[in-house]
This record gives sequence, C-alpha cells and structure tokens, in this order.
Amino acid sequence: MSLDLHADPVDLTAALVDVFSVSGSEAELATLVQEALEKQAPHLEVVRNGDAVLARTNLGRASRVVLAGHLDTVPENGNFPSRRDDEFLHGLGTVDMKGGDAVFLHLAATLPEPKHDVTFVFYDNEEVEAVKNGLGRIERELPEWLAGDLAIVGEPSNGVIEAGCQGTMRVELRFSGKRAHTARAWMGENAIHALAEPLRRLAEYEPRIVDIDGLTYREGLQATAVGGGVAGNVVPDAAVLTVNHRFAPDRDPAAAERHLREVFDGFELSVVDLSPGALPGLSAPAAAELVAAAGGRAAAKLGWTDVARFAARGMPAVNFGPGDPTLAHTKQENVRIAEIRQVTDVLRTFLT
Repeated sequence: MSLDLHADPVDLTAALVDVFSVSGSEAELATLVQEALEKQAPHLEVVRNGDAVLARTNLGRASRVVLAGHLDTVPENGNFPSRRDDEFLHGLGTVDMKGGDAVFLHLAATLPEPKHDVTFVFYDNEEVEAVKNGLGRIERELPEWLAGDLAIVGEPSNGVIEAGCQGTMRVELRFSGKRAHTARAWMGENAIHALAEPLRRLAEYEPRIVDIDGLTYREGLQATAVGGGVAGNVVPDAAVLTVNHRFAPDRDPAAAERHLREVFDGFELSVVDLSPGALPGLSAPAAAELVAAAGGRAAAKLGWTDVARFAARGMPAVNFGPGDPTLAHTKQENVRIAEIRQVTDVLRTFLT
C-alpha cells in the first residue's frame, strides 16, 4: 500500500483512516507517511523520530509556520474502516484527526514554493497520557523542528480558527474524620459530611468570562469525582473531592492555583494535574494573515490541546481542522467532505 499525496484530500483522508493506528500502533502509518513524503515531496527535508515523521522546507523565507497533526486514534468502536456517502466521510479518525493530517500531507506535496517556510509534524501518542506524547519527545530530542512564527494544529474545529486554549487543573480536597458504628454515629465524625461546605461553594461559584484579543473564553469549576466510604454500617473517616478547573489563558498555572486556594480557603488542597493554557496571539503577523485567509473569523478554543505546547515556546498557536469536535471519540465519527476541501483551500491561500 502507498499514499497518494496529490490525490483529492478527501480520498487521502479515507486512505489514512483505513490504516489502523490506535495509540501505540502508529508504526505502519508513520512508515507510509515517511515513504510518501520522501518520494512525492523531494523539496522537503524529511526525518523520522520514533513513530513521528517530520518534514520541512528550507527556502530562507522571513517566517516559518508549523503544521502539526497526530497520527493516532482512540480504540475503534465498530467504525473501522471508512465509508462515505454523498456528504460525509465516516469512520475512526475522520474527525480526530486524519482529516487534518490529509490536508497537511496534501499541501506538503503540492506546495513546493510557499511564501512562508513550512514545517510539517505528524506525531504519535496524542490520545494517551501526556508523558507518551510524541510532541514532548520531539521537543526533547529535536527542538529546532518545532520552532516557528505560528503553529497550526489540525485538531477538529468545524473549519473555524480556534485560537489559543484554556488551561486545565485538577485538584483534590481531602477530609478526615473518625470511624464509628452507624448505630453509634455520635461517637464518630463523618468525613463525607464534611464535603457539604466545599460543594456549596462550587454550586454558588460564578466563573469568569474573559475577552482576549476579541475572543471570549469561559472558565469553569466543577466537581468531577467523590471518594470515600468504608462499609454500609461504618461512619467513614476519610473522603476526597476531585475538582477540575478550566481557566482562561490570561492566567498562568500559579495564578489559577492561587485562585482555587482562595475559593477553598480553610481546606486541604493538592494539585494532581495541570496543563497551562495558550494565549491566542492573533496580533502576530502570521496569525493575522491566517485569520484573513479564513475570512476574518476566529473563535476561542474552549478546552486544552497541544497548541499549549507551542505557546509555551513563545509562539502564537491555533487549532484549525475539518470536523465537529463533539463527534471525536464517538462511534458516529464523521466529517463533512466539503469541510475537508474548505480547510485545504484556506491553508493553500494562506501559504501562497
């Protein structure tokens, strides 16, 4: 099997979808991508890093754009291989995010003289824990390949530029009590009952709505898990409340943590997971050009994506790809055929 990078991006999307690449099993697809780029895009420098493939122009342009997409998918759910009808392409990865990959691969082969130098990054293990993410490995081993003036991550965005992203922080609040038999409950202290006050604060919490570069970011603070209990006849002596905070990118992780400690003042709180957000950076020249090519439309990204990794390197970064993100990871995953072509046209206009 081989990939035809000069084919219609819709056909190329179907070809990518039909190569099984659940996280940890990207080797076959990475090899096909590498071979196709080496044979069909001789104007590019191509390297392999694990199961990631990187390619770039070296034309000496005044600016460089990085186009990044992950090759892996979540496990299949009766939606592999692909199928299509008149309007949609269905199947595992059509949305998240082989449609975006196909657009990038098609442009890599068909634009030998872009007005910006371009780096293409097709990486592995995005859909699993962050320590396995191929972008992290590339940043450690080949950091110069991630440098540029703008990063475009091809995550599904309904064909609309979604700039920056929220940060996310998960914290745990722990409570202790004293065990007792429930028949003699007055002799104990119920740790689960102690959740009442922090839960009240969560129920009454009013999240910020923040405007950055003309985009609206909505914050959130939600209880996501409760743990505790010993047995059906025992007053519990320990309980834990897990809370997820989605914060606007004008806050760094330290500021977000200070805010949560204010909200839950008086309670023991520990941070168990966090990822910083990414400012939209739409005032940067390359980003402004992209927005103009897309008809002047942009929206805030409500959620976290790998754009944050690029933002941490001081680069403006956006999500821009075909597909409805609410269909990602579902059995019904499908992408509108016209949207694949629309995203291709916008990026071709931007790059030429």
